[in-house]
Amino acid sequence: MTVAEHLFILKRGAAELIPEEEFTARIGEGKPFTVKVGFDPTAPDLHLGHTVLLHKMKHFQQLGHRVVFVIGDFTGMIGDPSGKSDIRKALTRDEVLANAATYKEQVFKVLDPKLTEIRFNSEWLAPLTAEDMIRLAAKFTVARMLERDDFEKRYNDNKPIGIHEFFYPLMQGYDSVALNADVELGGTDQKFNLLVGRELMKASGLRPQMALTVPLLVGLDGVQKMSKSLNNYVGIYESSDEIFGKLMSISDSLMIEYYTLLSDKSVEAIDSLKSSMASGELNPMQAKKELAEEITARYHGQHSAREARERFEQIFSRHENPEDMIEFTYTRGEELLDIIVKLNFAPSRNEARRLGQQGGVTLNGEKALDLCLKPEGEQILKVGKRKFAKIKES
Repeated sequence: MTVAEHLFILKRGAAELIPEEEFTARIGEGKPFTVKVGFDPTAPDLHLGHTVLLHKMKHFQQLGHRVVFVIGDFTGMIGDPSGKSDIRKALTRDEVLANAATYKEQVFKVLDPKLTEIRFNSEWLAPLTAEDMIRLAAKFTVARMLERDDFEKRYNDNKPIGIHEFFYPLMQGYDSVALNADVELGGTDQKFNLLVGRELMKASGLRPQMALTVPLLVGLDGVQKMSKSLNNYVGIYESSDEIFGKLMSISDSLMIEYYTLLSDKSVEAIDSLKSSMASGELNPMQAKKELAEEITARYHGQHSAREARERFEQIFSRHENPEDMIEFTYTRGEELLDIIVKLNFAPSRNEARRLGQQGGVTLNGEKALDLCLKPEGEQILKVGKRKFAKIKES
């Protein structure tokens, strides 16, 4: 493979290569890179936004580079301040370790386990002494830390900044020193942290790492980055129906970005797909179904993905009720709000009530605005777009 071909693959879906001329020169040396990516286990499950980095790691694996997946069990107890307007709630070690256990399972849905090295950064951060930490802190100034957009904004808005938050980019940078990384990957919001790693490696007498940033995946709302807190996410541990259905809800314009950042299709295939849609030869709905099926299959297998697609088409294209609905028997006097919660169709009575007020709850095709059960036989309960159940009184 030529240097240009190598770079072409690395640039796919990338926002920036820092510095690109150094990537070109070092690829030309013909030696495999040590590629480092860190994930702090601050939540138990990954969503598709996290997998953008995993896919770029996979590209490096396919090119023959050594990929190190760093689980930030130590830094996770601090919390990355990137993009945060307030001090993050600190996690306990038990919380971090519980989340880390699920990460190890989930990343191999994308990465090749035989080519992935998993390390915990407590391995080299926990043994640091107070003297070590002072020497590490001495390598950066407060003025330099305040160059970060989020720190600068909080400082100007008189919002608190914890001293421990200044240590986060230093510790992430120290990860690179400990691993003698050639390349570190991160989202565009991580650029400052990646450059800190580059500076610390220089100060430690090591060849400074290069950095590659990827865009932050826009969430289902089409506006803000994918986030569980914003409820605009697709979790990779969600059911096949949820993954497929959520992906079918994205806009046509966002679909191409998802193809670029999440699909295994080649750049040429995606370009051909764009051309076919522009000419009217291919219906965007068909292209979206192909994308949803590919991603659903990655996390649930091809058979489950195909079934999810068939159920989606049955409900939304042919307007039929699904055949494999949950069956639920309730007792006389039981409220519909409680039934919805018991079916896990809503997390609480308040949320069930909100869905009903918005017209998102139907019984036998009629909106159940008052959320009252009628004295009938078996009824079809539908909550939202994809949740169905046959309910009847005992």
